[in-house]
Amino acid sequence: MSLGDENDGFGGGSGQTRTRLPEGGSGDVYEGARRPAARSSRSLITVVGVVVLLVAAIAFANRGGSDGADSPDTSTGKGPGSGAPTSATGVRPVTGKNGQIPAGFAHDQQGAQSAAVNYSVPLGSADMFDTSRRHAIVDAVYAPDIAAARRSDLDKVHSDKGFLTRIGLEADGKAPSGLTFISRVIPVGSKVEDYNGDQASVSVWFSSLFGLAGEGSQNPVSESWYTTTYQLRWVNGDWKVADFQQKDGPVPVARDQAASSASEMADAVDQFGGFTYAR
Repeated sequence: MSLGDENDGFGGGSGQTRTRLPEGGSGDVYEGARRPAARSSRSLITVVGVVVLLVAAIAFANRGGSDGADSPDTSTGKGPGSGAPTSATGVRPVTGKNGQIPAGFAHDQQGAQSAAVNYSVPLGSADMFDTSRRHAIVDAVYAPDIAAARRSDLDKVHSDKGFLTRIGLEADGKAPSGLTFISRVIPVGSKVEDYNGDQASVSVWFSSLFGLAGEGSQNPVSESWYTTTYQLRWVNGDWKVADFQQKDGPVPVARDQAASSASEMADAVDQFGGFTYAR
């Protein structure tokens, strides 16, 4: 499916790659699963115990110090913590940055994971709707022999007035007056699907916020869940994206929480910054 298919949103992959916009609707995925209205004292003790264990785990993960002297060997994926994919290794994820995007990832499995996770953030950001910023992102994260083609594909998508109108933006890709456009990716975790030294396949599970915040918005900010699998190549001393595929989910059951006001949502995105993500 081509990138220009206006029914599929926007993205940057090969013919089989799709990047889908968050969809509307309020269907309950697990048909009515809800949290209990009250917790017993036993549940409270369990929660306290989990918190204590979490604090102890964080202290253990950080005891190696900032100099990396006690950091595990992650080049083969067999160091400490390899049996627990969500545990931190303590190894610094990058040594530099390319513009505002982290760069200089390690030439090993952990480096490939960190690259995929950190690249997913700008690729799913509102900056992709600004021509100059979009070009800078594509040049920073894609392999050089692929970047030019990706820029062209994405330019066609983001200049499509029908597409921009459908998501509530003006013809120039900006939000209407009084509204704030929000497009943000929040990675939850990653895993290596395949690795052979100079090529890696890494899946990133993430939540996505997308929509327009503000009074009278016809496209309010909604949350969606996806898993993107990146094909990475080691090029000129760093990991770069060669292609990616995306699918829906896994999607958790929503909590019984009231949605924030439009102004609260807009203020939160303006006030809370992002992170550099590590394995």
